[in-house]
Amino acid sequence: MVHEPSSRARVSWNSYEDDMPVTAELDPESWSAVLAPRLAYFAGVARHEHVTRAAQDMGVPQSTLSRAMVRLEKDLGIALFARKGRTVSLTHAGRTFLSSVERALAEVERAAETVRADADPASGKVAFGFLHTMGSETVPGLIRAFRADHPRVRFQLVQNYGEAMIERLRAGDLDLCLTSPVPDAPDLVARRLDEQRLRLVVPDDHRLARRRRVRLAEAAEETFVTLEPGYGLRRITDDLCAEAGFRPRVAFEGEEAETLRGLVAAGLGVALLPPPAVARPGVVELTVTAPRAVREIGVAWLDGHPDTPPVAAFKRFLISRRGHLLPD
Repeated sequence: MVHEPSSRARVSWNSYEDDMPVTAELDPESWSAVLAPRLAYFAGVARHEHVTRAAQDMGVPQSTLSRAMVRLEKDLGIALFARKGRTVSLTHAGRTFLSSVERALAEVERAAETVRADADPASGKVAFGFLHTMGSETVPGLIRAFRADHPRVRFQLVQNYGEAMIERLRAGDLDLCLTSPVPDAPDLVARRLDEQRLRLVVPDDHRLARRRRVRLAEAAEETFVTLEPGYGLRRITDDLCAEAGFRPRVAFEGEEAETLRGLVAAGLGVALLPPPAVARPGVVELTVTAPRAVREIGVAWLDGHPDTPPVAAFKRFLISRRGHLLPD
């Protein structure tokens, strides 16, 4: 079936240049640039098999359409049409070419409809990244609250550590990310939203387990289980230990905070972690009095990157939760 343009959006055919230069020899890499403006013209003429009717349907001068077909055939070096007056019929080469052209134009139309749908204010898409430790409670609560007023907005969610999300932000895979520490880079915009107290997590039979508060220096001789290098919480852990006057001895480097809690319960070491969504048996969580053990949570996006309406709405929503981002 011949491809027909969507009735919801018409191409402005007159926007194409009438007098595009024709090169005698084309670099293979330039085929798409040279041919693309003429493909819809070609499909229209092939559909009508009549230059005048095709020109009327597309709203383009007949002379422009005729010249475009002549140039297309000249560039390809083969006849696509057999002509009889203004009536035309496809040659074998023309039918072969049309089959691929229809697929290409259909793919372009699908791509256009996709990006238009993603930008729709009511039902568009937000590509949102967040930390593993935000996934069990914080992010579901945020999305639930946002969708109370924007029930049809769709989310593409990515859960990862901070540096990986920043890379995907820069690559254009994400619109926004919720991360810690709050990034400071010239190509990013970041807004601090909240802070979260970190606790020293110890086994329930540990020498410090009966305490409620502890100075981090009191754990200087302990073995730590931590997240892998590159995770924001690992960087914060190393910095806090350095501020307390020691470098932690690391027995295990993992990817999930709850895995670390389980290993603490098993007696493998201690850990600096944010509060759990649900209390974990086998561990005791101590308030760290010195140094001040917190991590800042913020939202970041690429500087100068234009927002679609749903992204802008979700960004405003996140910023409006400043100081109240995290569950009580």
